[in-house]
Amino acid sequence: MMMRLRAQATDTIPAVAPGWSAVTTWVEAHPIVGPAIGVAIVLLVAWLANVIARRVILRGIARIVTRTHFTWDNQLHDHDVFKRLANIVPALITYYGVLVVPGLPDTVTLVIQRVAVALVVILIAVSAGAFLTAINDIYAERADARSRPIKGYLQIAKIVITILAGILVLSQLVGTSPVVFLSGIGALTAVILLIFRDTILSFVASIQISANDMVRLGDWIEVPELGADGDVVDIALHTVKVQNWDKTITTVPTHRLISDSFRNWRGMSESGGRRIKRAINIDMTSVRFLDDEQIEELGRWELLSDYIAQKLVEIEEHNGKSELAPAMIPHVRRLTNLGTFRAYVVNYLRAHPHTHDQLTLMVRQLEPSSRGVPIEIYVFTNDTAWVAYEGIQSDIIDHLLCVLPDFGLRVFQDPAGTDLRALAEAGAGNGRGGRPDSAGESP
Repeated sequence: MMMRLRAQATDTIPAVAPGWSAVTTWVEAHPIVGPAIGVAIVLLVAWLANVIARRVILRGIARIVTRTHFTWDNQLHDHDVFKRLANIVPALITYYGVLVVPGLPDTVTLVIQRVAVALVVILIAVSAGAFLTAINDIYAERADARSRPIKGYLQIAKIVITILAGILVLSQLVGTSPVVFLSGIGALTAVILLIFRDTILSFVASIQISANDMVRLGDWIEVPELGADGDVVDIALHTVKVQNWDKTITTVPTHRLISDSFRNWRGMSESGGRRIKRAINIDMTSVRFLDDEQIEELGRWELLSDYIAQKLVEIEEHNGKSELAPAMIPHVRRLTNLGTFRAYVVNYLRAHPHTHDQLTLMVRQLEPSSRGVPIEIYVFTNDTAWVAYEGIQSDIIDHLLCVLPDFGLRVFQDPAGTDLRALAEAGAGNGRGGRPDSAGESP
């Protein structure tokens, strides 16, 4: 068939004008010139077809895309899917054009056609990759895309397409069946598993992450081993990108989210409350019973009036049943400043406008130590935003530190340099050697 097409093409060539006799003679003396000119003409036609496809067809498609009400066609256009497909036109023209070039050796024709077919396969694979990328962006516009990302699966499809395209290109260039290459892959299974070990692990991890809904785009996660602490901005096949709070990016291998432990703060965001867990260390030497004057003063506080009134009734009933004298202090119930302070903190947190009224609220006393008695505040704010949460937490602690002296309590803290300096100055003020002045000595 190839020889018949060339014979027909040769028969249709018109007679050469006498003025071209010298050129014809020279061309006949150099047999390679004629086929070379024919190939050049084919390539020129292919280039012109590519120009027409880009400037006419692609521009027409762009106008149609911008006028439609759909968004998926915009994604296809933005990812150059149509532009990549347009490059197939010159390859096809080259494939069929070399058949009509007169005098072109069959071997050269076969090589050009194989290269053209390989180019078509590559362009189709590249277009398919761009199409899958556009599919991911189209899917990202869905409401459930953040909880069910498909980027990892699409990347697997790209890898498969690339492998198949590579096999087809090699088989076409070598001139053998693709089955030969596929049969050879079985013998290289161990090598393939070694090369694609991370890909296989990541693919399995992506399936588990998606099936168990472990990570979504926008989740705040912590992976201490890898220094990741921030929002998830991208979930791919091999990596999960985390934007840390200092705006740096930490790349976490996908399979590490399965093999290692990590913390996901999504539950906190969905609950609508963020936990405050802080302890104030109270100096144990400041803990004591309240006297009548202090009870009367604290009883006028709005947050303590009901508590003190109820406690006074309970204490009176309890002590009235006792047959021992009130002087037996160990056996008599009395209000303490620390217990009253804890009751005040509970009522203060319940009345606070930024604490969550549906989640746990607790003020407890931890085990005393050499650093005092820790009073732990365990409460949730109703605002999970980081800046707002820190402000609420700071305001609560500030208020409690300021109100402590009203209960006769002191905060425990290690001596500072100013404390030691004050002690030194006090010792120096007593006179030499720390003894009192002679004017102040007793006879």
